[in-house]
Amino acid sequence: MSVQLGMPVPPSGGAAGGKESGVAVPPPRPAGTPAGLWDPYGRRATDMRLSLTDKCNLRCTYCMPAEGLEWLSKQAVMTRDEIVRIVRIGVTALGVRELRLTGGEPLVRADLVDIISGIRSDHPDLPISMTTNGVGLDKKAASLKAAGLTRINVSLDSLHEETFTKLTRRPFLDRVLAGVDAAWAAGLGPVKLNAVLMRGINDAESPDLLAWALGRGYELRFIEQMPLDADHGWTRRNMITAAEIRDLLSRDFVLAHDPRERDGAPAERFEVRRRDTASGEAAGPVLGTVGIIASVTEPFCADCRRTRITAEGKIMSCLFSREEFDLLGLLRDGATDDELASRWQDAMWVKPKAHGMDHTGLGAADFVQPDRSMSAIGG
Repeated sequence: MSVQLGMPVPPSGGAAGGKESGVAVPPPRPAGTPAGLWDPYGRRATDMRLSLTDKCNLRCTYCMPAEGLEWLSKQAVMTRDEIVRIVRIGVTALGVRELRLTGGEPLVRADLVDIISGIRSDHPDLPISMTTNGVGLDKKAASLKAAGLTRINVSLDSLHEETFTKLTRRPFLDRVLAGVDAAWAAGLGPVKLNAVLMRGINDAESPDLLAWALGRGYELRFIEQMPLDADHGWTRRNMITAAEIRDLLSRDFVLAHDPRERDGAPAERFEVRRRDTASGEAAGPVLGTVGIIASVTEPFCADCRRTRITAEGKIMSCLFSREEFDLLGLLRDGATDDELASRWQDAMWVKPKAHGMDHTGLGAADFVQPDRSMSAIGG
């Protein structure tokens, strides 16, 4: 029997096919499902986000409570060899074409360099990027590059020490800036910076942050605040929207759509020119690009190509899924690579259409925020 892509996904809460030692197991995908990590809506996941840890050394207000979270035990988290094997299955058996290492904060893992070198040894041509808060990156950037890391994303919400400390609850701005510069010097480019704007805190700083990034050759990406905070204090009314971000940047710049194909990327990219103060028109050459990730107000779920593995080896088909399926437990029970690949495919086949539901709508009446925060999921 051939499967017609586009069939409706099972409703949330009814997708699990059963229990295996008390752990939810996805139902088997229909016979004839294409090879690779497909879902019923015709999307194929080729971009793997793999979390190395749930721990973090910052306490960003839009992510984590001031007192932190209860961390996973060391035994619960994937080991270096387990990570390397899971990546190998994703790339060789399931068609993964790029890898992003996330957290928590990946730099807190003592074996980070060994993890990257192990993956690189298996996959000489695989793009391997990493998202980090940059604390400690200045001491590790060169060794990460030597191990095989391709490029890096650094979270940076403000260039002002007081604002940075208010947002992250840690006085580490100088350390983050040193890490950004070290990444550039080590050749981990293009260096991308991620900024979340919070109303009344750092939103007015956005044009200056963009000017600083452009002047150094970094690509800045503004991210709409998403309902993934551990305090569950997010409201759509209070978040800074993509439209507002474009308006804020228009004070100093003129944005024009980047002519390059988006190709499944979460960020909509814009070419940036300086705005002439007299005429109000664009003046001079293109200074660089800026990206806006508008998961809430301008969702891109229809072209989502991501699959996520949490630090304890759970498959999350969607960032907002309320269902997770265990891969690590199966691996530790002695499963073959084929069995692990099949479990992964089954889990992706029950991927929701959007935002953990059968429609887009973060902040809608029927949206239920995941129990995990972003740091526990892996971005």
